[in-house]
Amino acid sequence: MASPKPIHTIVLDAGPMLKNDPPISSLLVKADRLVTVPAVIPEIRDATARSRIESTWKPFLETIAPSPQSLKSVTDFARKTGDLVVLSRPDLHILALTYEVEIQRSGLSNVRTFPRQKLEKPKPPGIQKDEADRTSPIADGEKAAPQSTTIGVAHTVSTSYSAESTRGEKPAVLPDELVESTNLLQISDAPLDPTDSAHTHEAVTAPEGQAPSEDSDSEGWITPANIQKHQAKDQNGAVPVSVEKPLNVACITSDFAMQNVLLSMNLGLLNTSLQRVRNIKTFVLRCHACFQTTKEMTKQFCPRCGKPTLSRVSCSTNSRGEFKLHLKKNMQWNHRGDRYSIPKPVPGHANGKASQGKGGGKGGWGHSLILAEDQKEYLRATSGTGRKKETDLMDADYLPSILTGERGRAGGRPKVGAGRNVNSKKR
Repeated sequence: MASPKPIHTIVLDAGPMLKNDPPISSLLVKADRLVTVPAVIPEIRDATARSRIESTWKPFLETIAPSPQSLKSVTDFARKTGDLVVLSRPDLHILALTYEVEIQRSGLSNVRTFPRQKLEKPKPPGIQKDEADRTSPIADGEKAAPQSTTIGVAHTVSTSYSAESTRGEKPAVLPDELVESTNLLQISDAPLDPTDSAHTHEAVTAPEGQAPSEDSDSEGWITPANIQKHQAKDQNGAVPVSVEKPLNVACITSDFAMQNVLLSMNLGLLNTSLQRVRNIKTFVLRCHACFQTTKEMTKQFCPRCGKPTLSRVSCSTNSRGEFKLHLKKNMQWNHRGDRYSIPKPVPGHANGKASQGKGGGKGGWGHSLILAEDQKEYLRATSGTGRKKETDLMDADYLPSILTGERGRAGGRPKVGAGRNVNSKKR
């Protein structure tokens, strides 16, 4: 008989199949079923990856389309978390399929219907029975012997002292016999419980100043006993999935928006090592002016106030679906280059060819200055209608940007504003 597997169903995104990480053999060891949606396979256009999927993945992969009800539920939840604007249609179908399989396996009891919903954990029958025994009345005479043996000496000492005080012979200090008896109580090595004799003997016979069995510096070392703890710490709290606590369904994806929705809905999420992810940490863009956050990392202007004041901020989402921003302590915004005089506009044609080299300040630094997202210069630069010449790295006349000085457009994005050194003398 085959051994049970820790995961019943794994829903795959295009990323694991494209990179072959984890391989199909590792997935078959951990899960009973491997499913995906029909829109994922056409996304993979690499010839090598498609041939590998056709030969090794297709025989074990099931293609299932989610129901419209599941798709609507996931779409409404993603709209509440703010991830809907960055999720594509195949991403929503993968989330809907994960949600649908979870509902079919265990119902709605373990799935959140809105963000930060508190799920009630059902108590096992044994815990309820223990609570009932704890609240039931105790009969007279029960557990009287252990209590009397525990406090018998203390009760005798306090009674003798109270008898002397009642006769009017109240001393200023405790008698020597009382002090000796209390000292004997503290250093006595005769345990009351025979099961604790070994621990008590070690505590009494251990020499003073001796180090414990484990070295105090052992916490910083990686040992076979704590290697899983260090691995989980490096992987943002990922824990291995055991057979004792199996998962009904889990999804493997590298998209942060999908990971955020999965954790917020309390659905299973796995990393490439096939360990369950409890916390995820990534980055978002936050406006320093109006504090609006956006998950579109290609944005250069704030979607609310329209200012170029977006900064990258790290954020995390835990297993309870709580979203948290990690801001820098005593962060100061750099105002250098924020205020400057804009050169006067120069008349010319709409394509800008007639005004090349004319106006725009010294050296033409103010020509085609981009200050807002709806400018025609910015739309032309982002849409690619400017017919920018492709750079040939093998050209004999090619010089890198570090030698030519054209380093203002790192990452291929258009330059916004006049730069930090606009008010310097040598401009």
